[in-house]
Amino acid sequence: MTTDTSPLIFLMGVTGQTGAYILQEFDRDPGDARIRVGVRKQEDLERLRGEGRDAVLFDLDDPRTLGPALCGVDRMNILTGYTVAMTHQTKWLVDAAKKAGVKHIVNQGVFANKDCTDSKFSWFMLVEAYIEASGIAWTHLHPNMFMDGMLNVSPPKGGSFPVFWGEQRVGYIAVEDIAAATAKVLRDGPEKHASKDYYLSTDALSGPDIATVLSEVLGRTITCDVRQPKDMEAQFKSGARDIEDWYARSSIEFCTQLFDGRLGYFGTVRDDMPYLLGRSGITFREWAETHKAELLKAVDQPAG
Repeated sequence: MTTDTSPLIFLMGVTGQTGAYILQEFDRDPGDARIRVGVRKQEDLERLRGEGRDAVLFDLDDPRTLGPALCGVDRMNILTGYTVAMTHQTKWLVDAAKKAGVKHIVNQGVFANKDCTDSKFSWFMLVEAYIEASGIAWTHLHPNMFMDGMLNVSPPKGGSFPVFWGEQRVGYIAVEDIAAATAKVLRDGPEKHASKDYYLSTDALSGPDIATVLSEVLGRTITCDVRQPKDMEAQFKSGARDIEDWYARSSIEFCTQLFDGRLGYFGTVRDDMPYLLGRSGITFREWAETHKAELLKAVDQPAG
């Protein structure tokens, strides 16, 4: 009987937006790796096993599921939710990874400086520090704002979408590119990517800039509702958005720091995709062309 010695890669978050794209990348090109996926819902577990996948129960809120999920794993990605819970969840996960003998962690962080003062980004900095202190080889990916947010967070319903940081520019990256970068680093392993930070910011655009691009691509008049951080705060206080209080306050602070210039570096292009994949990242115009049908569907929905 022969033993498969190819690296075993563990993927989490595969039922979410970014994780689903990462799994698709491995479906297209697994390299020499074996793939295991972890999910928290029984129905997802059964569905994925029905597809012939190596799927296991994995719940960041239940440390008892981490050991069995990571047994035998060589490399893994870390995708955590944008809540303060990411701090203790990642601590438990990294501890389990160390006990399981994981050799490489590829962590999806944020496009932030080490001395950032936005609370959400500070949680990510704590996570990164704990990963680095573990002794496990690590690679951090730093994506800027997701282009795909135009489909789910602030779609152009009725031909208009809001931004809450005035006319400041922000850098954007396509989720497909984040997935491609993650898969590439996991396939190559720590020999090539250990102790490296990769920044993913392809286009720097203001809200009105985005409206112009969308208008040209969609052949419809798209406008940007330019707002300020105080308008986001008013939305949260009115109960219009159901969101964790810590995250709400952090989002207001993020928009405030964008608006007053303290997060000016968010409006820059810093594209490390050529070093990973030999090509530049997807531009916002290219992304909009690819997702034209979905964007038009959003435009045809009533504003509200």
